[in-house]
Amino acid sequence: MIEKFDQIFEKHKALEVRLSDPKLVKDREKFKQTAREHKEISRIVEVFEEWRTCHESLEDARLLLEDSDAEIRNLAKDEVVEYEPRLEEIELRLRSLMLPKDANDDKNVIIEVRAGTGGDEAALFAADLYRMYSRYAEIKGWAVEELYRNENNLGGIKEVTALIKGAGAYSQLKFESGTHRVQRVPTTESQGRIHTSAATVAILPEADDVELNVPEIDLRFDVYRSSGPGGQSVNTTDSAVRITHLPTGIVVTCQDEKSQHKNKAKGLKILMSHILDLETRKQDEARSAERKSQIGSGDRSDRIRTYNFPQDRVTDHRINYTQHSLSNFLEGEIDEMVRHVIETREAERLAEFEEDSPREASE
Repeated sequence: MIEKFDQIFEKHKALEVRLSDPKLVKDREKFKQTAREHKEISRIVEVFEEWRTCHESLEDARLLLEDSDAEIRNLAKDEVVEYEPRLEEIELRLRSLMLPKDANDDKNVIIEVRAGTGGDEAALFAADLYRMYSRYAEIKGWAVEELYRNENNLGGIKEVTALIKGAGAYSQLKFESGTHRVQRVPTTESQGRIHTSAATVAILPEADDVELNVPEIDLRFDVYRSSGPGGQSVNTTDSAVRITHLPTGIVVTCQDEKSQHKNKAKGLKILMSHILDLETRKQDEARSAERKSQIGSGDRSDRIRTYNFPQDRVTDHRINYTQHSLSNFLEGEIDEMVRHVIETREAERLAEFEEDSPREASE
């Protein structure tokens, strides 16, 4: 740990020098990136200093256990009991901070919610999920920009795509991808029977313009008249755009804007996010196929969560964790569940990291 910290400390000093360079200040993007990296490393430096102070105090207390004075030995025992668990807790935090960072964590999010099995009830549940994530974004102070919506005549959503913009949005939402299942009595059910239906959620990091270079020959553009709510000019002109990525078959649609050109630009952004997500998942599977967990895979077919209305509970099947007060959960109060899923995944990553460390040291 000391050796790793020495490298981090040198990098911390180098970043401080870079941040004081007047040339860097003129380049806003590079300055923001460097400042963000400096902030992350500063957290590691801060926690390491806390670890070192605690470690030195513990070593001093252990030395005093051999003192000839019984009173000093008793005081030393109390200090050892105090410092040992504290050192373990700080060390765990430090190891977590030193894990390789997900390069997408600070990005905005493309969220797609689609009705699955269950007909109209599934579409109503998809609308509930979309509202839940919109409310969560509002609570977090993030902005939600809806890009595409396809509704049924009952107010349900067959499909919706939106951009969620805010610091750390992807880091908080990236494990929400998968199949969400609901068990409840539909409003149209006259005999009070519980129905089970589902909706799928896809969470994609917003792709930067420079991350992917897709040849135009690989793209097919179709324009058509927008449908659904949106002002007169939206619904009476060929402003909606459908883009197909021919090599993968990925299709995206955007009809949010009155301008065909603006819809095309937004549609390309969504498409790039899909392709980036596909490439990232391929790389992850190639690197660690034998370790791929349900949380980390982002497999759209995985049933990740059940919303049970009769029992007033929501259960995440990946971590076997249940919360009650389903109405509050659907109002966007999902922070506790999100935190538990992230902590579980981080613990898994830490275990994998520690398994690999001896192997890397021996190579």
